[in-house]
Amino acid sequence: MTPPLTDTRVLDLSTGSVGGIAAMVLADFGAEVVKVEPIGGDPWRTLAAAPMWLRGKRSVELDVVGERGRLEELIREADVVVSTDSPAQAQARRLEYADVRALNEAAVFCSITGFGPTGPYAEYPAYEALVSAKSGRMLSFSGQRNREGPGFAAVPVGAHGASQGAVQGILAALIERQRCGLGQIVETSLLQGLMPFDLLLLLLTQLTEREPEVYPQVFNIGGGMPTLNYHPVMTRDGRWIQLGNLLEHLFYAFMDAADLTLLFAEEQWQGGQAEWTPEATEEMRDRILERIQEKTCDEWMEIFRAQGNVAAEPFTPTHDAVDNLDMAANGDTITIEDPKLGPVKQVGAIAHLRETPAEIERPAPAIGEAIGFSWAARNGDAPMTTSPNGAVPSGKPLDGFTVLEFATIIATPIGVSMLADLGARVIKVEPIGGDPFRGMGGGPLRGLLAAKTNAAKESICINLKNPEGQAIVADLIAQADAIVHNYRPGVPERLGIGYETAKAINPEIVWVSANGYGPDAPGAHRPSAHPIPGAVIGGALFQAGSAMPPAGCETIDEIREASRQLMRANEANPDPNTGLLVASATLMGLYAQRRHGVGQEIYVNMLTANAYANSDDFLQYEGKPPRRQVDGELYGTAPWYRLYEASEGWVFLAAVTDEEWSAFCLEAAPELENRRRSDEGALIAALADVFAQAPASEWERRLTAVGVGCVRADAGPVGEFLSKDEHVLANGFSPVANHRRLGDVRRWGALTTMAGGRDDYGPGVLAGQETDEILEAIGRGAEIERLRSAGVVWSEPVELD
Repeated sequence: MTPPLTDTRVLDLSTGSVGGIAAMVLADFGAEVVKVEPIGGDPWRTLAAAPMWLRGKRSVELDVVGERGRLEELIREADVVVSTDSPAQAQARRLEYADVRALNEAAVFCSITGFGPTGPYAEYPAYEALVSAKSGRMLSFSGQRNREGPGFAAVPVGAHGASQGAVQGILAALIERQRCGLGQIVETSLLQGLMPFDLLLLLLTQLTEREPEVYPQVFNIGGGMPTLNYHPVMTRDGRWIQLGNLLEHLFYAFMDAADLTLLFAEEQWQGGQAEWTPEATEEMRDRILERIQEKTCDEWMEIFRAQGNVAAEPFTPTHDAVDNLDMAANGDTITIEDPKLGPVKQVGAIAHLRETPAEIERPAPAIGEAIGFSWAARNGDAPMTTSPNGAVPSGKPLDGFTVLEFATIIATPIGVSMLADLGARVIKVEPIGGDPFRGMGGGPLRGLLAAKTNAAKESICINLKNPEGQAIVADLIAQADAIVHNYRPGVPERLGIGYETAKAINPEIVWVSANGYGPDAPGAHRPSAHPIPGAVIGGALFQAGSAMPPAGCETIDEIREASRQLMRANEANPDPNTGLLVASATLMGLYAQRRHGVGQEIYVNMLTANAYANSDDFLQYEGKPPRRQVDGELYGTAPWYRLYEASEGWVFLAAVTDEEWSAFCLEAAPELENRRRSDEGALIAALADVFAQAPASEWERRLTAVGVGCVRADAGPVGEFLSKDEHVLANGFSPVANHRRLGDVRRWGALTTMAGGRDDYGPGVLAGQETDEILEAIGRGAEIERLRSAGVVWSEPVELD
């Protein structure tokens, strides 16, 4: 069968990688994508990853102002238009949504900005690190190195979030277009792209202010040593392995593989880790670190892979991760022959759709190669359209879709929550006792993390090992459009939710599997957790900076400190990175379901998802420029893309282009105009002297006024920014929702704003919160009391013990 987006016309007016990757994903799955480039080409073609995000497209070189008639011809026949203009740029170029709609009311118009469409920061330059600094994300890396101040946020997760948010919004809008016949505006931003990566601080900030005697201060979280489950360890040959054995049985599997289980016979290590004294925990840490030094990295990895139940992978730079054997076996790396560069090895499609797979063949086009371009004739009717019928886009394009989620912890649940924010009815099917993630955190934090990952869902708790429980699930499958799970291979079949079982009940079901390695990889049956792809795909080393890992560690104390810094660098972003692809892949399957009438298996894995998040360096070709490394103290990657201490506070400077550098020098340091390409160390010292002359807030006011990216980077942590900042509130990026246990709280806004926005996003739900209502709806209301008594279904109490 053809790819799902065959005959879909996409006009890519974006510049750079964020819109470029979004349009590339559409091209991978069959869309005809035409990139309109300014005269001379997209200025970001010089980026090392451009051969990847330009693949599969045609190129038209066009002055969109001077050749307006030609542009309007392309817009009139397009299904999708992608733009990365700022609000002022779009207005000046007459490329706002109103302008596109006047030419083509069926067009889906996707606007990707830096900070959102309105508010005081709407015209700030759209650079990832600028958004990270302004939003407080860089304060999350304070203390990673032993210095004061914020730390540079290296992995471009906001760009990853925004690009996938654009994909999701476009697909959802195309689905809704079939219902109402109209296109709509789809909006996302780098700031919204960062939303999935705060798992707690927005909520905790509000609760701390409400009950400071109960909830811990925000900055008291996450500054110590790693847990024993999530620990970087150094091997005999000086290499580092990341452990990721979150759950207790996986930790014991690691201890068995490391031949350390005899230690559990000693009195100080009786019971679970939560029962150990701090002294016992630290002694166990040293025993583990000492044991791992007895073998080489390769020797340990052979043992761990053979054991089969140990989550562990070596720390690897991203440019070397392109050769990952699991990704190769799974078909997640591909090689495209480029006429100028030769073979370009790069990340493949976001997911494997078994019935409507991606087709990736064409390399990046030359600038303006499509001379005299006109849209190809369609093979059939325009995809997913109907005549306007009086209905209008609702802001809930997936209204009427039902998604069943069988998933735990973070990656898959957070991805499915994105579908709920788009209007889908999501029923989370949890085990008796609930998703284990609900119990993590301890003390007053217990249950708070799950508020984010379970937003806007319904929940029912069912014993899936019980025949009656499986019968209930069969009833739910019959009424569902999609199933999303994160079990390892073989488990769904044992629980009665395997693809063949689901297909027999509902032939058009979209069945999505998300796991660590993918179904065809050597590691398919191995466990994984967020630190694993963080280490093996290179994000952790990039965030760690050039001083990590150290060349050699002579003592246990040195190893402990290096492991602390590596784990701080290996933050939780790999889970949301994966969730973003879970949502995009599910939507691609739902689009194919609606357009072609097919259900199918879809496979998403954490390695590919994190290759996308690190796609700026995840490719190989002769002459590829190296990734600019973060300096050893985590200030930044270049003198003009870096943190500086001001006379009061810290700033982040992003003066990337020659024009931005000239504007900066004219306003702040005329004597540096000709030193942009001089010795970088000397230039950093000179800039440090400049910024020391005024407070951070003053620099932000002066430099943003002349179009230079410079913001205060230490105004407050992410939670304060999201809950209080006037810009966030003006854009509706932290709407209020009523949580059954916590009352009214601001929750994280949607990744994508549809049809101008809405404010009725759902709260996080408790385990089994809707158990009774769901059973009533499938005709089992009379059985509720018996099913509860028999332990077939369950709900957690509203009040915690």
